[in-house]
This record gives sequence, structure tokens and C-alpha cells, in this order.
Amino acid sequence: MSSSPLAFITGASSGIGQALALRYFQAGYRLALVARRTSVVESWASAHGISASSYQIYSADVSVIDSIVAAGKACIALQGVPDVVVACAGASIGVDTAVYEDLAIMAQTFATKNVGTAATFHPFIHAMQQRGSGALVGIGSVAGIRGLPGHGAYCASNAGVISYCESLRGELRGTGVKVVTICPGYVDTPLTQKNGYGMPFLMQAQDFAEKAFQTIQTGNSYRVIPWQMGIIAKVLRLLPNAIFDKLLVGRARKPRQTTPPENP
Repeated sequence: MSSSPLAFITGASSGIGQALALRYFQAGYRLALVARRTSVVESWASAHGISASSYQIYSADVSVIDSIVAAGKACIALQGVPDVVVACAGASIGVDTAVYEDLAIMAQTFATKNVGTAATFHPFIHAMQQRGSGALVGIGSVAGIRGLPGHGAYCASNAGVISYCESLRGELRGTGVKVVTICPGYVDTPLTQKNGYGMPFLMQAQDFAEKAFQTIQTGNSYRVIPWQMGIIAKVLRLLPNAIFDKLLVGRARKPRQTTPPENP
């Protein structure tokens, strides 16, 4: 197998996942890209001059445990044990708990973001421990730091990613395997373009990918990108509930849909 390092990235058909894939390719990494829409990934790779020998696409549904675990095992068999695994797949859909159909949206969101993150990491943990190196990267969101009205599934799932990665980091301490949690603020992607409210410090996907890449390379365990959103999140976390709730009165809510989302 090639001596070039390998990055395994889910959610590679759009947005943050795709931007990270390009940044890792530019850094000389081979790519293991996971997506349901494999034809989209192939077209994107061709458009960016990424040779077929530099990447492998694994068709998988991140929300289905056996599907994403099989993709990880196939990656090990075909390309070797990755140096970096980025769990990037997710959904950004508003929910209303009073609407029965939205419970399915919440279940799908958790299956993709929470169980999907753990299932993405699972195939690689023992192999990375045996090698004594590797990075497992969970992409959360600054929205996971405090709950927002209408964002119940999104905020809760990202809060879960943050806590899960913190737990995993403690479990893997001393093994040489790093666990990195990255919480984006607002990044210009197909998911955020549906938002009908202001998005302070909105970043382009390639700018986020650059900062995330540097964070992972340096081995920082946790980072909010951009840093301004990190400060805002800390301030909001410290606010008493009464003040926090009052600040959100009248704020536009995340758009809803009535059918379960498809994973990227």
C-alpha cells in the first residue's frame, strides 16, 4: 500500500466534508470518502483534478450501523488503516415536538450524528491502538453548547457529539490515538443556506476546512471555529436561563420538513 497518509471522511458529497476532503488531498493525503451519492463525489473529484488513484469512494448510509462499519472495514482492506478519521455526516433540520412526524426526523438525526459518529470510529480503534497513532475527529457544532428553540434535534445531537468525543478521549488516553472535537459556527454550505435567520461570522467552507485541518494536525482536543463564535458560546453558556430565554424571543426557527432526511 502507498506510504502516503490516509484520511477517511464521511459526508463527503457536500459542504464541510467535501471541503475537508479537498484540503487533505492538497496536503498529500490519499482519500477514503464515504457518501450515499457516490456519483456526486466522482464528479467533484474529477472537477478538482483528483486522480482516481488518490481516492476510493465507499457507498454507505452513516445512520445504518452495519453499512458504515462495513465501509470502514473495506477501507482497511483496500487502503489500510487511516491516519485521520473525520465523522462529518449530519443533518440540519428544524423540529417541533408537538408534530408527530418530527419525531422521525429527530430519530434519523440522532442515528446519523450520534450513533453514526461512533459507528464511523468503531472499525479503526483497535487497529489505531495497535499502531499507537491516529486521530478520530468528531464534527459537532457551536449549536451543541446551548439549546435553541426549533433546533431541538440539531442542538441535542451536536451536544451528544461533544460529550461522546470527550468520553472517548478519556478512554483512549495514553494509547497514542487522539480524539479531536471541532465545533463549527456558521459555515456557508447547502445545509445553512436554508436558514432564514442571521448567521454571524459566516465562513466559507474552504476557510473552515483550513482551520480545521490545522487544528487536527496540531492535535488540539477541542476547538470552536471561528474563535469569535467560541466566545459567544461561552457567554451564552454562562447566562441565567431567564436572560437566555428572553434573548431568543422572536428568533426565527430552523426550517422543518416532514420526511426523514437523506444523509450526505
